[in-house]
Amino acid sequence: MRTCIATVSLSGSLTEKLTAAARAGFDGVEIFENDLLAGPLTPEEIRALCADLGLTIDLYQPMRDIEAVPDDVFARNLRRAEHKFRVMRRLGADTLLVCSSVSPLARDDDALAAEQLARLADRAAESGIRVAYEALAWGRHVNTYDHAWRIVEAADRPALGTCLDSFHILARGAGPKELEGIEEIPGDKIFFLQLADAPRLAMDVLQWSRHYRCFPGQGDLDVAGLLRHVLRAGYSGPLSLEVFNDVFRQAEAGPAAVDAHRSLLTLREAGGEGNLPAPVVPTGVAFAELVTPDIAPATELLTALGFTRTGRHRGKPVDLWEQGEARILLNTGPAARRDGTVVAAVGLESPDPAGAARRAEALLAPVLPRRRATGDVLLDAVAAPDGTELFFCATGRPELPDWKADFAPTGEQPATDDVLRVDHLALTQPWHQFDEASLFHRAVLGLDARASVDVADPYGLLRSRAFSTADGTVRFALGVGPGPADDRDRAQHIALATDDVVTAARRFRAAGGRILAVPGNYYDDLAARHEFAPGELETYRELGILYDEDDHGTFRHCYTRTLGRVFFELVQRDGGYRGYGAQNTPVRLAAQHDSGGVAGR
Repeated sequence: MRTCIATVSLSGSLTEKLTAAARAGFDGVEIFENDLLAGPLTPEEIRALCADLGLTIDLYQPMRDIEAVPDDVFARNLRRAEHKFRVMRRLGADTLLVCSSVSPLARDDDALAAEQLARLADRAAESGIRVAYEALAWGRHVNTYDHAWRIVEAADRPALGTCLDSFHILARGAGPKELEGIEEIPGDKIFFLQLADAPRLAMDVLQWSRHYRCFPGQGDLDVAGLLRHVLRAGYSGPLSLEVFNDVFRQAEAGPAAVDAHRSLLTLREAGGEGNLPAPVVPTGVAFAELVTPDIAPATELLTALGFTRTGRHRGKPVDLWEQGEARILLNTGPAARRDGTVVAAVGLESPDPAGAARRAEALLAPVLPRRRATGDVLLDAVAAPDGTELFFCATGRPELPDWKADFAPTGEQPATDDVLRVDHLALTQPWHQFDEASLFHRAVLGLDARASVDVADPYGLLRSRAFSTADGTVRFALGVGPGPADDRDRAQHIALATDDVVTAARRFRAAGGRILAVPGNYYDDLAARHEFAPGELETYRELGILYDEDDHGTFRHCYTRTLGRVFFELVQRDGGYRGYGAQNTPVRLAAQHDSGGVAGR
């Protein structure tokens, strides 16, 4: 099916929006009237530009407050419509979006609404134009898709059909039964389909719509389920995105358009359409790569955590540090950043690395060229939205190339086994790319998403969302700060799994490591909320260990001091605990601010 995007979904001038849409692979656009009115190009010039870019103009929108009004008001509305028809002929657009009225003049009279829409459609037909009538979720009298369809059906005009908008339908809580009714609409009377997702928020639906829509797959609405019903009805028009979002309106148009097109590719797959390569779910974390301008502090930190340098890359200034199944690469090459130590890359264990790379490329993830010396293992890598390099690789599997073959062994072995594996990686995203990262981790990596949570920072409110495999072998916790200024110091941390956090913390401290100090008030409150064995809480207080519970088990964890933008976390999960200690995050953030370290989840 053809893909389309409303120009209101992207930032910039109309020329910038159209160029971004074309480069991202869209087939057509909806021209939002304000974009035309505010720009210097004539309708003819816009038509020519779209043709040059390979775009069709599939919809002109919106026309508001048309129907069920007094005769004199409707006469003025027809004059207004005639002007729009002339503009549309100049644009080469043949479908006009008409929203259900919110005017205080509108009457609760379906017969009048049908009669006036019929007259509008007759005028439109004279100009070769169709009218797509859409129920706004906050429409004064018509606010559900089935009500809008009844009016269209009663009007009975060839040039009048309905426009279905996933947000307006799902935001009103339409469930499976309500969605099944879509299939009763003849497919040729569904003139247009607009798609948008949104996080579930308890707020006025108009404000929700105007500020918090997002691309399908980035929110919590069942857009894929709605699409399946629309396709069963026989709809064959374009899949079009209409997204009102404050962040997207400030983000660069090019990357936003790519993310938008990715969302439609993923949505088509969920709706049983398209031919994307099958998802290849990772089975573990092979390594995390730190890039650092100063080797000494990073070496001291890893040594204190019990890691041992077990390998040296044969052609690059990269060391391999290991403990248990946790592996850290320490890179001191030209990629070292002035802003200190950062997590630059993550290796993901994959049952089919080449297949994982094919899916990532099909979903528009940038494939990264890799400088290889003769004999280096060939690894497929793509860039995540925040720039982190993701390698699809295998460790110790004879049927696949082993990335560790690039490292010459040092002959040393880890002296301790406190750390078992990487439990999760927490990466703070650029402000404009949190939603893009959410879709990327679900669609490209095949991870399951948990609900977003808000956590209090001393200087704002942070948003976090976790993604993981079903068995928890791969976990990412993605966060974002309250505004663009937070992009300067985007914190990252690597959580290391242990089966005895007390022993691991003692050994770390004995080896010279510094554990983040936690305020005594936290432990006083902890004692009031939970019961502990004699001396247990005192041990946690001494070692800076935090504690949490969920319905499945318990969680004990502590943090190292920050190195550049990176810190480590030692975590102990017992009894199937599934969370990340979110309740303790405000305490950790405040402690990091007090200690001068980088904060952020």
